[in-house]
Amino acid sequence: MTVIREIRSEEIPALDDFLYEAIFIPKGVEPPPRSIIEQEDLQVYVRGFGESPHDHCLVAEVDGKIAGAVWVRIMNDYGHVDDQTPSLAISLYPEYRGQGVGTQLLNQMLDMLRRKGYPQVSLSVQKENYALRMYQKAGFETVEERGEEVLMVVRM
Repeated sequence: MTVIREIRSEEIPALDDFLYEAIFIPKGVEPPPRSIIEQEDLQVYVRGFGESPHDHCLVAEVDGKIAGAVWVRIMNDYGHVDDQTPSLAISLYPEYRGQGVGTQLLNQMLDMLRRKGYPQVSLSVQKENYALRMYQKAGFETVEERGEEVLMVVRM
């Protein structure tokens, strides 16, 4: 059984794992070293998480273990649109992918953000990433093409 809930403060360090898992690795490409998440353009997703009132995170718990996370914050990241729009990041451990857990996480986060009054949410995703279809089904629309990536927004 999958339980979607808010992250607990003591679980925030797990976002480092989910940040690494969020890196899209095309088939046949060697995964980067875990140390890649120390780069400044990636640290923006996790450093000081929970310190801003715009930091929100939900986790999926499967059989008592955290299987995935979805989090948003207003940050100058790859999915940045403006200083009022939170950017979304989501990832699951590989063994939980393709089972609908990500869709549950995404939909519950979008519901939470609607209740909190955010007018829109953004993200950046590689065109090859299978998650692109999940975002489209959830209502995200491409607002800008950036080479191999697209910037997407869902208006609430």
